[in-house]
Amino acid sequence: MSGGYNPLKFKLHTQVFIAMALGVIVGVSPVGDWVTSQIGWLGDLFMRLLRMVIVPLVVTSIISGVASIGGGRAVGRLFSKTFLYYLTSSLLAAATGLFFVNLIRPGDDADLTGVGTGEQMPDLQTPEGPAELILNIVPRNFIDSMAGSDMLGIIFFSIVFGVAVTAVADRYRESVTSMAHSLFQVMMKLVQGVMVLLPLGVFALITRMVAETGLEAFAPLAKYAATLGAGLATHLFITLPLLLYLLARISPRIHFANLREPLLVAFSTSSSAATLPVTMRTLKEKVGVSDKVSSFVLPMGATVNMDGTAVFECVGALFICQVLGFDLSIFQQMVVVMTALLASIGAAAVPSAGLVVIFIVLGAIGLGENPAANTIVLAMLSVDRPLDMCRTAVNVFSDSCGTAIIARWEGETDVDTEIR
Repeated sequence: MSGGYNPLKFKLHTQVFIAMALGVIVGVSPVGDWVTSQIGWLGDLFMRLLRMVIVPLVVTSIISGVASIGGGRAVGRLFSKTFLYYLTSSLLAAATGLFFVNLIRPGDDADLTGVGTGEQMPDLQTPEGPAELILNIVPRNFIDSMAGSDMLGIIFFSIVFGVAVTAVADRYRESVTSMAHSLFQVMMKLVQGVMVLLPLGVFALITRMVAETGLEAFAPLAKYAATLGAGLATHLFITLPLLLYLLARISPRIHFANLREPLLVAFSTSSSAATLPVTMRTLKEKVGVSDKVSSFVLPMGATVNMDGTAVFECVGALFICQVLGFDLSIFQQMVVVMTALLASIGAAAVPSAGLVVIFIVLGAIGLGENPAANTIVLAMLSVDRPLDMCRTAVNVFSDSCGTAIIARWEGETDVDTEIR
């Protein structure tokens, strides 16, 4: 019947859960090894597709977001305040992830790859000091960085290029911004197309993982999910409320109450971009922020401020290192934090985009091309949907907190004075 309900047209997260269940059933069955030999390559194909979109997605996302802020002295002042808040909140988010992954250590004694921790693994490639880290961030040649997937260099160039765009004449700025935004929209469509294959990749992964390691593999994944959940909850219910109160004397209870609708939409859609219209309306009608501040801070936040993603990148990268038996030094972990901060800037506001850019963090510590690390990323994919919903809610709440705080800094006194 035309226009009727199609019971086979499930939402993506439902498809992923079904794929997980089927993968477990097939993996433990007598034909598990045979099925793995036939479809195992599908997981590798999905990984290649993810890698294919990384560079153009990051470049267009950052340039489009930074360049769209405009120019002028007033805009420069507002940009400085916005950047300061986003840098602070994202750094705190990454540090929170670092704390919990070291406290719980979910990857210790785990085998998700068939490679034991005692086997020979490549040395981690990390800078020897802060000066080398800074030099590594600045690319010698941007084209070479794109060809070699030097993501830190790509992110740095994209940020400074976007800032430079805001300083040129309006006719040039509008042309470049329009082109960058158009390319970004195309890349978002491409990413959405790749994510359609997510259930197939999850099925192939789960089948192979269960056939090779048994159901024991799900224990470290559950521990990883609990670690990430603890980091997200801490940032959502402790860190961000403290920033609200300490930076602007805003009641966290009132702000939470006024943000109920955007948080529910963010949780259900897993997309900061899809939630943006609801968030902007709520910030104006319930929180009491002016159009001048909300129309500037929120779109920029939806593009470059991803606190939940920063927690995830940190927890995910160190979880992979723990599974592979690496014991990172304090400086190496600081490299992970710095890279997670930059990687969260490059994460597009679409579902599961954080999984795409986790390769940026892995590449910074020399694991970007490691087959075992890639297998673990695919394993993390199998439990990522509910975690993605949670980190999107954190992303949106951080954007709203930043908008409210900056509005108070701009002298707006009617912000979060009551539950509306």
